[in-house]
Amino acid sequence: MGFRKKEQEKGPEEEIFVGLDIGTTKVCAVVAAPGDHGKLNILGIGNAVSDGLTRGVVTNIDRTVRSIDGAVREAEAQSGVKIRTVTVGIAGDHIQSFQSRGVIAISGSEHEISRADVDRLIEDTKRVALPADRRIIHVIPQEFIVDGQDGVFDPVGMSGVRMEATVHIITGLVTAAQNIYKCVERAGLSVNDMVLEPLASSYAVLEEEEKEVGTVLIDIGGGTTDVAVFEERTIRHTAVIGIAGKKVTDDIRKGLGILSDQAERLKKEHGFAYLPAIVDNEPLVLPGIGGRSPIEIDKKLLAQIIQPRMEEILEIVSLEIKRSGYSKHLFAGAVLTGGGSLIKGTVELAREVLGMPVKMGIPAGFGSGLVREIENPMYATAVGLILYRLRHRDRSTISFDTPKKHRSVRHMISKMTEWFNEL
Repeated sequence: MGFRKKEQEKGPEEEIFVGLDIGTTKVCAVVAAPGDHGKLNILGIGNAVSDGLTRGVVTNIDRTVRSIDGAVREAEAQSGVKIRTVTVGIAGDHIQSFQSRGVIAISGSEHEISRADVDRLIEDTKRVALPADRRIIHVIPQEFIVDGQDGVFDPVGMSGVRMEATVHIITGLVTAAQNIYKCVERAGLSVNDMVLEPLASSYAVLEEEEKEVGTVLIDIGGGTTDVAVFEERTIRHTAVIGIAGKKVTDDIRKGLGILSDQAERLKKEHGFAYLPAIVDNEPLVLPGIGGRSPIEIDKKLLAQIIQPRMEEILEIVSLEIKRSGYSKHLFAGAVLTGGGSLIKGTVELAREVLGMPVKMGIPAGFGSGLVREIENPMYATAVGLILYRLRHRDRSTISFDTPKKHRSVRHMISKMTEWFNEL
């Protein structure tokens, strides 16, 4: 396996960003450069089959490294860019989230709130007791309260003597993040940021208006289904469910007694998640195994295998939405994305199970390059990782319990290495 020790190529005024989505069934690398009016120019896309993860968590280092290497090489060949650093996603049912509060006093003669005060307050909200095997991945402000006045979203420049904040804290297992980091490093790359996948996907497929009035993003991948609830332009609840598209493929494989590759192809080409959506119930002929006679089924039989599992996934999502406490605030409904959402009839089934408007979320906002190729729900996370990094490139999104003013990129990588080597 070739390990890369290359510098990332860029033109005199061109900055290159790479999103690496390490999924249960596929690894995807997307190379992009910022274009005019905030749009992305997609330079290259690389895909590789992934079989080193289970429910979004690395279970085989060598296989995952090979998959990363394959996807990155394809993206390099297509873009003509030598990739050295990537923004990588993290998911898995080990992800947990909760709310926290913090409070500080504002010093200074004029009591004007500065960015340093906000950073100090965010640090205060992190003073929570966590098990030794867990670390904070993201701290997302919900609202600020200045001298008892709530509903403040950007307090910088305001006057006050006391400032409070409510934040959404997302945590993950140290070992899960450590193994992702190891795989990327062994593929000859370095990580400049690690981002929760549903948060990343939201940057690719959600409009600001949807986040303001209330929406839920449902990213159905291969190994996990990621849920993110938004209201008043900020994330209010996150969850990662360990059931997704691979379970549907397994159901087809077991139900029809066929190979996994055949089941996956059958799901993609002829599968329906909603029986009433079938118009032409044409027969499907499957080759027999080991010289046996071909098997004949129809689309309705296939849907009878697929629909119960997709219903189960969406029912768990519905429970998560209720648990968030925002089920009555989601006036924009739900947005589906991810490769697992591409099964025909999924939108219709989601409308029925969730009881709200549902639409398909497709990455958008591209200037030039591989625009048609990238406008597919399966690329939502990889594109979202780039957009997230673009917006937050001056700040580390992983908490290392160090003051933010010391977090240069080099320092961030150093602290990341220390964090991942703790266990």
